[in-house]
Amino acid sequence: MALTLSEKILSEHAGREVRAGELAVVPVDLVLTQDGTGPLAVRQVEKMAGRKVANPKGTVMFLDHAAPSPRMELSNDHKTIREFAEAVGAQLCDIEAGVCHQVINEKYVFPGAILVGSDSHTCTGGALGAFATGMGSTDVAVAIAFGKTWFRVPETYRVKMTGSWPAGVFSKDFILHLIGMLGADGANYIALEFTGPALTKLNQSERFTIANMAIEAGAKVGLMPTDGVTKKYLERAGRGDKFRELKPDAGAKYARKIEIDVAQLSPMIACPHTVDNVKPVKDVAGTPIHQVFMGSCTNGRLEDLEIFTKIVAGKTRHKRTRVIVTPASRDVYKAAVKKGLIEKLIDFGASINTPGCGACVGVHGGILGNGENCLATSNRNFKGRMGNPDAGIYLGSPASAAAAALAGEIADPRELFKAGE
Repeated sequence: MALTLSEKILSEHAGREVRAGELAVVPVDLVLTQDGTGPLAVRQVEKMAGRKVANPKGTVMFLDHAAPSPRMELSNDHKTIREFAEAVGAQLCDIEAGVCHQVINEKYVFPGAILVGSDSHTCTGGALGAFATGMGSTDVAVAIAFGKTWFRVPETYRVKMTGSWPAGVFSKDFILHLIGMLGADGANYIALEFTGPALTKLNQSERFTIANMAIEAGAKVGLMPTDGVTKKYLERAGRGDKFRELKPDAGAKYARKIEIDVAQLSPMIACPHTVDNVKPVKDVAGTPIHQVFMGSCTNGRLEDLEIFTKIVAGKTRHKRTRVIVTPASRDVYKAAVKKGLIEKLIDFGASINTPGCGACVGVHGGILGNGENCLATSNRNFKGRMGNPDAGIYLGSPASAAAAALAGEIADPRELFKAGE
């Protein structure tokens, strides 16, 4: 019988064919925790199994949400994770490594894998053809301790991407458009399966952006078939042997089919205080922006920094708009230094932070003041998300962030591309 991508991956791991709606107990290949949710997972593992871990090499623990730690309480959480990882032989990515969802895909995730993580944006791994999903800390503790978990096999929406990408429009604009169309709960426990000729034109970085934000429509996973782009990414990471071609079967059954012509898209902005409050940039142009945050697991990769830097290089930021740049990983930071991006960003007037989540989660690295607005390339704009409930967060692409940093307000980045910037 014909299977969707999620059905195919879960069937392989279950050792039998499983269909949407069925329950499946499956072994997991990789487990991810981070410093916000990891301490609870550690305590639950110790309660269930003592200090026993089923797969230490596939258990990856990150210190990224508060890196370096800004408070002693968080420092003690870091201490808990460091000590547990050392005791059980788990993989520790300390404060210099970067965002868990970037590093796990750089170093560990592979097509056909099952990855569970105690962070909702674990779904980023779907861009490499992995069934990657976030779970609660207790469920993740079970996966750490026993090496398996259970799922209800999700129904699938096929999202076909057609047309040619316009100048100044990026995958971030596409996924914001889709979230606005579906709503914040429009794909609850659904596997979003992306396909189509416009998808094949995207580099791996842009694909990660789409998969990363699948959860913002409630999706269980955001899956993509593998191809030459996937293969080249894994080869560059020194993991070419992990590549396999993975695609849905012809005739697979979908709960819904969606088709979007990307040629019709414009730059999109998610407005406070929900991600599905999405508007074309023209509808919010002129909104004052006091801070631009360029980073996060959504758009903190090298290609994102290149887009931003190409637009702002040789210029100076608007005097009322501070700019914070946080590379998503150490490897991204090193590559940006080698390419000369960091020097250009410093000359532009940007502040460069340690790789990690940075300002995104509102713990440190750029907390907003009362009444201030931020244009962020991250994935959430909930009230208080960046540390102050009396502030507004707008989400956009790296190009939209660059346009705002130059203008001091939300502006259409396509004007910069028309000018040959």
